[in-house]
Amino acid sequence: ADGELVQYHYGLKDLITILFYIFIAIILHAVVQEYALDKINRRLHLSKVKHSKFNESGQLVAFHLTSVIWCLYVVVTEGYISNPRSLWENYPHVYLPYQVKFFYLCQLAYWLHALPELYFQKVRKEEIPRQLRCIALYLLHIAGAYLLNLTRLGLILLLLQYLAEFFFHMARLVYFTDENNEKLFNVWAVVFVVTRLFTLTLYILVIGFGLPRVESQALDPERGNFFSFLFNNILFRMSVLLLVCLFQASVMWRFIHFQLRRWREYWNEQSSRKRAAAAAGAKQQTKLLKRDSGYHENGVVKAENGTSPRTKKLKSP
Repeated sequence: ADGELVQYHYGLKDLITILFYIFIAIILHAVVQEYALDKINRRLHLSKVKHSKFNESGQLVAFHLTSVIWCLYVVVTEGYISNPRSLWENYPHVYLPYQVKFFYLCQLAYWLHALPELYFQKVRKEEIPRQLRCIALYLLHIAGAYLLNLTRLGLILLLLQYLAEFFFHMARLVYFTDENNEKLFNVWAVVFVVTRLFTLTLYILVIGFGLPRVESQALDPERGNFFSFLFNNILFRMSVLLLVCLFQASVMWRFIHFQLRRWREYWNEQSSRKRAAAAAGAKQQTKLLKRDSGYHENGVVKAENGTSPRTKKLKSP
């Protein structure tokens, strides 16, 4: 009422809030599964492997779409996109607006709820290591940005990551409904490359030019200043940027390898279809030639008009 802006800090009570929203996420997960995905699965009659992947992509499409819209609203209303300097100005960003703190707590709750969902959804043993690795990476990055006061940078990076993931899982859903439709995979490929370029540019901008210019360069854990004094050292800064570039290069290499393998499989399938069509055409042409020259019926050679080419014997009167 008096115009004061209330901001928040992280603490142990966040754990209780995260636990509460873990149960909320489990309930929402069950609602999406029961009233949307299960009904679609009954119509598609997918195999067990495709059924599991369809459920995974369906849940992630709903989550990524919600997160992209929510995250975009937060970064726009807080002015992080219109003013890129705000990503590093006044670091450390110890005190957070309500919507930023709430967004991070909900993100942590969702990825923590994914652990018991591995049991509830009866995920195959072959898929568990991959999903555990994905969950651990998301928790590490989101919790790291939250606890190390890099929430503004983390919001932009999450927005880019979730945007690419949304198109990927949407393309998988369309592919499961129609295996001949792979157009969305091409859209995902373009979005993935663009988001990787933006991510690398953002890292260079914040780490290479932003944090070294922060006024307070002393290590002060009580005030949440963990990094600025390190990034003031050019050797450390260049080492971090080199690691970031190598990591992004490895991600792009796996992506290019995946695309080349997919295109190779596509062209092999097209060539096999052409060969099958050519063989079917040659077989049909052979049948037509046989029909023109006469064909066999019940062991007797018949002419085209159905009469036998052999001369009939005249009976004696």
